[in-house]
Amino acid sequence: MAKLSQADLTELNRNFEERTPEELLRWATEMFGTRVAAISAMQMAGSVLCHIISRQKLALPVLFVDTGVNFQETLDTRDRIAAEYGVEVRTLVPSMSMEEQTRELGVLYLTPDGQERCCHLRKTLPLARTKGQFDCLVSSLRRAEGGKRDNVPILSVDPPMNSLRLNPLANLKDDEMDAYIATHNVIINPLHYQGYSTIGCNRCTTPVLPNEPKRAGRWRHLGPWAMYCGINATDVDGGISPSIDLSQEVVDRILGRSTDFTI
Repeated sequence: MAKLSQADLTELNRNFEERTPEELLRWATEMFGTRVAAISAMQMAGSVLCHIISRQKLALPVLFVDTGVNFQETLDTRDRIAAEYGVEVRTLVPSMSMEEQTRELGVLYLTPDGQERCCHLRKTLPLARTKGQFDCLVSSLRRAEGGKRDNVPILSVDPPMNSLRLNPLANLKDDEMDAYIATHNVIINPLHYQGYSTIGCNRCTTPVLPNEPKRAGRWRHLGPWAMYCGINATDVDGGISPSIDLSQEVVDRILGRSTDFTI
């Protein structure tokens, strides 16, 4: 095995700044083959990502974590995207239902520590069970979301998953995303048009006022310090992550040491 650090990705990230989401997704599928998957929570940017995958006819599975307490609108959006876009959506679930978890551990999401544990059990662990299946995970994080995502890199290392993270929409501004959605009539979670700027579990997500930050509706009852669930490594440590371990052959290909995968 060989180590791949965030510092190793500096030059690639610089080169990728001018690449389109379509080019970046093609790079990922050519680079990793069946060892790459996308992640979508069926929010607006995730829907755009799924549409691009479908439009480019990429054989890229989409991982969706069903926490057991998603809004029905979110599940309906997942089902529509799978049916109408023809993408392979793989639904991941927690080991316990919410009822079982509550009987055993109580109502966790009422305190900051409990919320962190609840998100770990219901969001992070289901994804973690796929560890080892993929060398690259494609997310839909955008710098325009603000907060900890202001400077999200296009490529980052994800130590908990021991994989590369690709954010092909990192540079996509709000007006550009709105234009893409309008042009292609992208399937959008209807909650976005009901005041929800971001959408998580039905227990911990509320609409936001026009003058509030986009993530103000996440865990509102816990205060502004609880705005991220921890499933994205860059949300936890601000994008500066230690290294991951991949095969030497994969690291060489990523860094262009033995094969030219320039896009």
